Amino acid sequence: MGVQAQQLLQNGKSDQAAAVIAAGQPLLDRLLAAPRPTLAAMEAVSDFDQTYGRLLMGNGYNGSARLLFQKNVTRWRTWKPQTPQTAARLKLALDAIAECDRHMQ
Repeated sequence: MGVQAQQLLQNGKSDQAAAVIAAGQPLLDRLLAAPRPTLAAMEAVSDFDQTYGRLLMGNGYNGSARLLFQKNVTRWRTWKPQTPQTAARLKLALDAIAECDRHMQ
């Protein structure tokens, strides 16, 4: 669902992407309900938040988008063990925050 939402957003179909994101939210909540979610679960949630943040930014909701990107920063800063993959996800989230901040000025 995350890949589908991302592709829809890239193709300019933000309303359809938003519907996919909304439909996926209960699944994300279940993934995060685990006491120690797996890396794959965190990646799925992170991807959804990244896509949803981009959608919000595209619609001018920069503050809300920034909150989602900040959640990703927190996820990947605190993830143990740190790997090149988690470091790349952290950089992606930090870059998204910087882009948000540029739009907010």
